[in-house]
Amino acid sequence: MAGSRVGIIGGSGLFEALGIMGKGESHLIETPFGPPSGPIFTLELDGIPVAVLARHGIGHQFSPTRVPYRANLFALKVLGVSHVLACGMVGSLREHIRPHHLVIPDQVIDRTYRRPCTFYDDLAVHVEMTDPFCETLRSVLSEVAQGLGSEEVHRQATYVCIEGPALSTRAESVLYRSWGGDVIGMTAMPEAKLAREAELHYALVAVPTDYESWQPAASAAPEAINDAQIQNRQAAAANALALVRRALPRVAMASARCRCETALTLGIWSDRNRISNEVRTRLRVLLGKYLPPEVV
Repeated sequence: MAGSRVGIIGGSGLFEALGIMGKGESHLIETPFGPPSGPIFTLELDGIPVAVLARHGIGHQFSPTRVPYRANLFALKVLGVSHVLACGMVGSLREHIRPHHLVIPDQVIDRTYRRPCTFYDDLAVHVEMTDPFCETLRSVLSEVAQGLGSEEVHRQATYVCIEGPALSTRAESVLYRSWGGDVIGMTAMPEAKLAREAELHYALVAVPTDYESWQPAASAAPEAINDAQIQNRQAAAANALALVRRALPRVAMASARCRCETALTLGIWSDRNRISNEVRTRLRVLLGKYLPPEVV
């Protein structure tokens, strides 16, 4: 991946946790899908070129439903990103997946329904999503995680992505467990799907902050529960970003080719001669290597 950048997408406290507040070059990029969540900062982190984006915007402005996922991934592609490491907080659906553990999901159950989920509204594109996360990046994260210390790492898990913004009812949580869900969150989709459509290598580090509602409520006072959740979120974010930072040199050296970077080879079903010049121009960042710039 010589000459390209690693994208880092995270939630609240991303810049502080990485120690890059006030550093790097800020980019405000307009895309065909509007502006991204906020400025994207490019810099070298531990000698690796990176592009860092706060998923929910500065000050956690966007709810999971309103995050401009298409603009975010498109803007990263514009900036030369080829590999994306994302972080996200989740609830645990399994007793053995405890708060502060690290989870590297390999599967997703998508329960979102209000979010634009494709770049290709004006043509038919069907990317293969059997394995929704990049296996190359997942392998790197799994290997690097072994040297992180005492926090347990779960190298396979099914992430249930719900629409939100409300959390699940107990009945829903029990249902997701019966489906084989291991963790539950609100941001993996359509982020992973769009990354595949953009031929980006994408993997996610999910960090549980608590048990989901299938677990009987704790008997502690509400203020004590709230304080514990805040502490869990802070610790979880630090754990995830420590793994991402440790993985950066390995990601930068990754040479294995995988299906992520050729996802559109068989994915474009529309007659290419009938795709308009306007669409070719608007989506050149994504489609340029498959379509000539103009059809006469």
